Amino acid sequence: MIKLIVGLGNPGQEYEKTRHNAGFLFLDYLHSGKWLNEPRFCGQTAIFQVGNESIRLLKPTTFMNRSGCSVGNIARYYKINPDEILVVHDELDFKVGIIKLKKGGGHGGHNGLRDIITHLDNNGFYRLRIGIDRPSSSNQVASYVLSGMSKFESENMLNIFDFVHLHLDLIVFKDISKAMNILNIKNKVIY
Repeated sequence: MIKLIVGLGNPGQEYEKTRHNAGFLFLDYLHSGKWLNEPRFCGQTAIFQVGNESIRLLKPTTFMNRSGCSVGNIARYYKINPDEILVVHDELDFKVGIIKLKKGGGHGGHNGLRDIITHLDNNGFYRLRIGIDRPSSSNQVASYVLSGMSKFESENMLNIFDFVHLHLDLIVFKDISKAMNILNIKNKVIY
């Protein structure tokens, strides 16, 4: 069972609606209530109900590249194993509208994932990868991920969140293969 959902992003108003904050935006979609600032976890936390289960939500406030400290601290404190964690993050290698759910693997150049793997000393957590597309030039990646989304991208992101939310119980209660069959249809674009 998933006990912790981590949304990756950068804190601060200037980053709020950027592509890199797809994980934060998803958690804000799930939980529109009050978030607790918890310095011991270097992040903001909330509780979200899925069925009869209370799931912890975490938004690291350490900035993207240092997310591992936050995830490691909360996982150790609550004795949450890596395979009980779902990390939601942006994915440059997928077109806008593509999502994929997977377990384990490398960081694929994503510095937030790299830091989480380092701090957990394990890569066996689940990832929900939300496509944001890639800029035409590789030297534009940093400015691209940290810039605001178009109206089309924002609307598409909400459609993705609706779609994932419909199937969240499958992910949380570890009917992962069924969830993957639904979410990972090759090149399925959700508009």
